[in-house]
Order: sequence, then C-alpha cells, then structure tokens
Amino acid sequence: MSHRDVGQWSLADHLANRGARSNASLERINELLDWTALAGIVDQLHASRHGAPAYPPLVMLKALLLSQWYGLSDPATEEALADRLSFRRFCGLSLHDAVPDHSTIHRFRDALGRTGLDRRLFEAVNRQLDARGLILRRGTLIDASLIASVARPPSKPKEEQPPGPDGRAPSKLVRSPHDPDAAWTRKNGRYHFGYKVHVGVDKDSGLIRRLRFTDASVNDTVEADELICGDEKAVYADAAYHTHARERRLKKQGIRPWLMRRGNKHHALSQKDRDRNAAIGKKRGPVEQVFARMKTAYRWARARCVGLARNQTHVLIMAAAMNLRRMAVLCR
Repeated sequence: MSHRDVGQWSLADHLANRGARSNASLERINELLDWTALAGIVDQLHASRHGAPAYPPLVMLKALLLSQWYGLSDPATEEALADRLSFRRFCGLSLHDAVPDHSTIHRFRDALGRTGLDRRLFEAVNRQLDARGLILRRGTLIDASLIASVARPPSKPKEEQPPGPDGRAPSKLVRSPHDPDAAWTRKNGRYHFGYKVHVGVDKDSGLIRRLRFTDASVNDTVEADELICGDEKAVYADAAYHTHARERRLKKQGIRPWLMRRGNKHHALSQKDRDRNAAIGKKRGPVEQVFARMKTAYRWARARCVGLARNQTHVLIMAAAMNLRRMAVLCR
C-alpha cells in the first residue's frame, strides 16, 4: 500500500529552521527513543487501496503523542500541526507537506484500538524504558481512579445489591443509550457514572508499567493481579486490594505484600495495623500523582470518547506519552 512521501526539506524549510525557536522537550524525546521499533508496529496499518496515498503511520503516531502532551482535541491537533514548526519537525513534515486532518487522526486512533496495536505500542515504549534501566522494580504501586463518562448519566440505581463473582452489583449496570459501556458505582457515599482506570506504577521512577481500563462498576480488587508484574520486590496498595489469598500469593513469589489492612465489626484494626497502614499510605504517594497528571496536565478529568474500547485506546496512548515525558526527565 502506498504512503505519502513526506519530510523532503526545501530551501524554505532550512531558512525557517535556522531562525526558529526549538522545542527542547520534543527534541529530547526524538533523540532518546528508537522510533524504528515503534514504526515496525504501526506499519502494519496499511493504507486504503482507494483515494490519495495515506500518511506514514509513524507521522500519525507522533501526532497522537502531541495531542496528549498538549491536551489537544483532534481538530486542535490539526490546527497546531499546520501552525507550529516544532510540531511539524517532530512529526517529520516539511513546510510544503499537507497536515493530516482531524478525521484522519481520529480514524488512525480507532485503527490502533481495533487491531490491538495500542497496547503493543505501550508495551514497546516500556521495553525501551527498561533497556535504559529506568524501571527499577523496587516496588509496584497499584490503584484505580474513576473517570466520568462523556455522556449525561442515566437515572441513578435505586437499590444496592451484593456484587456477583465478577465484582459487579446488578443495580450498577443501569446503562446509558448514549454510552452503553459506562456504568454506575458508589464511592464514599456518592454515585459516579463512567469508567475506571487501573494502574501499576514503578515506585521510584513513577513510570506506568501496567494499565487496565474497565467500566466503573468493576471492583478495584478484580483487576489487581493484572497490575502486578511479578518481578518487583514489593507491592503497595490500599485496603481495597487486601485479601489473605493475595498476600500468600505475593509471599510465595518472593514479593513483599505491603497491602493496607481493614478492620470489620468482628476484628478492629490494632494500633500496629494502623501504624502500618499509615506507613504504606506515605509510600503510595506517587500513584496519586500519576492520576493527578492525567486529570490536569493531560486534561482527562472526563472521558474523551464514547465506549470502553475507544477510551481504552486513548488512555494507553496517554500512558505511553506520560512515560516518554518521564523518560526525558530521568535521562537528563
């Protein structure tokens, strides 16, 4: 399949580049990352047999990363690519190259999710980070955060029922016709409608190693074992993740289970357990910072898309973008 021939610099490009202000962050990421490894993944997305030649997949991937770093919608990404020389340089576009429009960007993101390449890209980025010795494995911080649906919530559940074996309560499966994958949950006495992102974060580097995305009704502990990598020295988590079976499994793997404990009406927490919980809580700080960056710097306080699959692709690209930004800081 044919792709556009882009990046051929003219005299105008050389003159513009000579006087242009550089973007140190983008140049640093461009320098540190082996883009050929990522190109080998996205090149599987072939162009259509019909119409004009498509943009090279690596150009499109870089455009998606820019949209994450700068909190841009697809139309805003199109405008920024047309307007900003540093964005063009990062994507490998010359001054005379047309930029991909917002529909092209949208379709490329959908194709990544449909083919499963979104997760492969995230994992490929992490392999490069690991090869640089940035993943330290001294501990994994696991946690989850709620993300509101982009759709208006339907009527709230009227009754609470105990969760089934999948961790979901039947009453929480009240759906919206506008976003049927989103669901209700209740946290700290308040109802929330939408989704939940679950992460496993490397304790000392702050890099996201594992990520799962579900509707909001899935209990935190259901996805916990998928967030544990198996090569870390310890796992830190709040009381929602504590089970005796999980503690035993971690110990058997040689992983220290720093899981906060919870009391019940039959067994109140001892002072020793309360002190232990407080110590674990202090260690868990970096995972909260990850969620804070997602919701502020990356403008993800509310889901950007309709449907679980599209939102999952969005957050996987976001996690890769966050890790690349972190790489640029750690490699100074």
